[in-house]
Amino acid sequence: MMTRSEPLDDFDLDDRYDQLAEDALYRQHGRMVNQVNRTKGDGPSRKEEIASLVEDNDLIQDFVPTYAAKLDPKHHERKWVIGSLQGFWVDKIIHDVLYQAKVGKEANVYACAGGDASDYELIAAKLYRPRMFRHLRNDAAYKIGRLTHNREGKKIRKNSGVERAMKKKSTFGQSLEFSNWIGHEYRMQKMLWDAGADVPEPVAHTGNAILMAFLGDQTIPAATLNDVRLDPAEAQPLFNKIIENMHLMLSLDYVHGDLSAYNILYWQADVSIIDFPQMVNATVNPNAEEFLQRDVQRIVDYFASFGVSADASDIASSLWRDFLNGRL
Repeated sequence: MMTRSEPLDDFDLDDRYDQLAEDALYRQHGRMVNQVNRTKGDGPSRKEEIASLVEDNDLIQDFVPTYAAKLDPKHHERKWVIGSLQGFWVDKIIHDVLYQAKVGKEANVYACAGGDASDYELIAAKLYRPRMFRHLRNDAAYKIGRLTHNREGKKIRKNSGVERAMKKKSTFGQSLEFSNWIGHEYRMQKMLWDAGADVPEPVAHTGNAILMAFLGDQTIPAATLNDVRLDPAEAQPLFNKIIENMHLMLSLDYVHGDLSAYNILYWQADVSIIDFPQMVNATVNPNAEEFLQRDVQRIVDYFASFGVSADASDIASSLWRDFLNGRL
């Protein structure tokens, strides 16, 4: 039912992938050294900590997952996958990378075998590429009113050096913006999962990677809804479920902002919504109602092909009215 996307021509899979992997190693090494330097009290001695870190480093050298092993040792994607996911492997969140599930302009998704520290047999690893922002159109419209957070998820003080760096688009600022965009997606997905929305459970995130529950099996991922021809009998219930999820998002003060059949997964006759980096806070973003109307229109247009009759304008107006009434 689903055919995997073909690689795109403008990916620029160049030395930036290698640099991203090297940066991940450098950050991990620096973090581990700092952990050793801060060791005090009754915990392990510095000697024991250093020995443990050396052992972890040896483990990292051993991380050559199944998918990466099929690639040439000098291949940029091999280094990118290993550099992005090795920390999760050391922490036993993932055990292996099985196959590439999706290729996109901003990110690739890989099917991973869950590790001993995970509750899932299969985990999806979404890896953003460093040039992802050039593929985002009008991303400023989504960021209006968005709280800016640092790498630890704490709100950045207004007019701080960090905020100025992001506005100036310096190398440091771009790095912060990159991590902030990814962190925002993870926080949104966790918020929705905790509220009972139909989204994959987020598992962890760091650097350029987000891990979540995988929809699919050992050999094939779930299809995106645009690749599915629904049975007319299932179309209306699935349509209703998606609209209910949009209502739930608004009850949390958020609009997806980029919802369509391309970011809804279909697996075992059910749907799950994905891709949340562009979610906007409807209480502060002046574009929220427009984004909502566009989201609803796309969903209505898709399901119309399967016999679902609905008025996108009426649905969007009703959802927005309920949102406003809920704030009274």
